[in-house]
Amino acid sequence: MGEGASIVGLGMTELGRVYGRSPRRLAADAVRRAVADAGLSLPDLDGLLVSHGMGGSPGIELADSLGLRDLRLLTQMNAFGATAGAMVAYAAMSVLSGAATTVACVFADAPLKPRQSAGSAYHRDAPEWYGFGGMTAALGFRSVNAFYALAARRHMERYGTTSEQLGAIAVSTRRWAAMNPLAQMRDPITVEDHQNSRWVAEPLHLLDCCLVSNGAIAVVVTGADRARDLAQPPVHLWGWGQGHPGHRRERGSEFGLRTGAATSGPVAMKMAGVTPDDIDVCQLYDCYTYTVLVSLEDYGFCGKGEGGAFAASGALGPGGSLPTNTGGGQLSGYYMWGMTPLSEAVIQGRGQGGERQADRNDLILVSGNGGILDHHSTLILSPHAKGT
Repeated sequence: MGEGASIVGLGMTELGRVYGRSPRRLAADAVRRAVADAGLSLPDLDGLLVSHGMGGSPGIELADSLGLRDLRLLTQMNAFGATAGAMVAYAAMSVLSGAATTVACVFADAPLKPRQSAGSAYHRDAPEWYGFGGMTAALGFRSVNAFYALAARRHMERYGTTSEQLGAIAVSTRRWAAMNPLAQMRDPITVEDHQNSRWVAEPLHLLDCCLVSNGAIAVVVTGADRARDLAQPPVHLWGWGQGHPGHRRERGSEFGLRTGAATSGPVAMKMAGVTPDDIDVCQLYDCYTYTVLVSLEDYGFCGKGEGGAFAASGALGPGGSLPTNTGGGQLSGYYMWGMTPLSEAVIQGRGQGGERQADRNDLILVSGNGGILDHHSTLILSPHAKGT
C-alpha cells in the first residue's frame, strides 16, 4: 500500500447554457482536460469511473470513445448527488490496494435545451401513478422541489428556522460567485431579493433552489508518491465516508431533521484524524439552501437547530469563520451534481482560487447529497500529505 491517494488533475468543460454536445462528448472532453491538467496522457489511465446525470449517457462505453485500452478498473456509478464523493473514494481505495494506479472520475449532463426554460429541463413524461403511491401525487408531491420543501418545513417547525435564515445562505453564496468567472449568476442579491423571489414550493423561494447546467467535470486520482512529480499541486485525500439513512418519510422518522452527513461525516473525519474544529473550508452540496443548513448541523459545525443562526451570522461568506461554497456552489455557480463542490475544493486546495481564495486551506470538507436526502458522501481533502 502506498503513501496515500491524491487528486492530480481537474478538467472542466464550459458550464451552463452549453448546447450542441451530448453528455458523452462533454464527458470525453472533461476527461481529456483532466488528464492534460495533470501532465499525463490518456494511455496513463488504467481506471475510469463514470456518472451521468438526468439526461442519460455516458456509461462505460465512454472508455471506447476515449480509445482507452487494457483498463484495470471500469464501472458506472450512481448515488445521484453523492456519486462524485463515492467515485473518488472508490478510486482512492483502488489506488491504495494496487487494483489500479491512475483513475479518472467523470460526471456529465446536458438537460438544458435551446429555447426551453431551466424549469422544464428535468421534465419527464408523467409516471403511471397507482395504489398508495398515487396518494402523494394527489396531494401535490409531484417533484423533488416539493419533497425538499417538506423537509425544510419540518426543520422550521421543529427548530424555528426562518426563511430569512435560508436567504442568508443564498446571499453569502452569491457573494462568493461574484468572484468566480465561471459562475452562472454573479449579480449581488440581498435577503430582501430572496424574500421577493417567487415561490417554487413553500417554504422554498426561487433563490433557495439550485441552477440547471449543461457540462462535464472530471478529476484524476493517483498515488500520493506519484503525485509529487506531476504538473499540478496535488490535493491529498485524508478521509472519506458515506451515509444512507433510509428514511421512510413517515410519522416518527427523522426525515428533514437528520441526513446522511451525520453518518458519513464522522466516518470521514475519523479516518482523517480531524474534528469539525479543524476544518478550514467547506464545499457543501447545495441543491437547496436548506441542505447547506442541515448539513452544517449534521457535520457538527453548529448544534442541531442552530444552523439558521449560524448562517445568518455571516460565518459562511467572504471574511467569515467557515468559508463555504467559495465558488458560488450550485445555487449561483453551476450545477454539476457532486462535482460542483469537489471541483471548487480542488481549486481551493491548489491555492488557485484567485480573488476568492480562502485565507486558510489546510483542511477542506466536501459533501455530496443524493436523492431526497437518501444518500450522502463526505471527503476530507488537503494540500498537505497526510501525516506531514
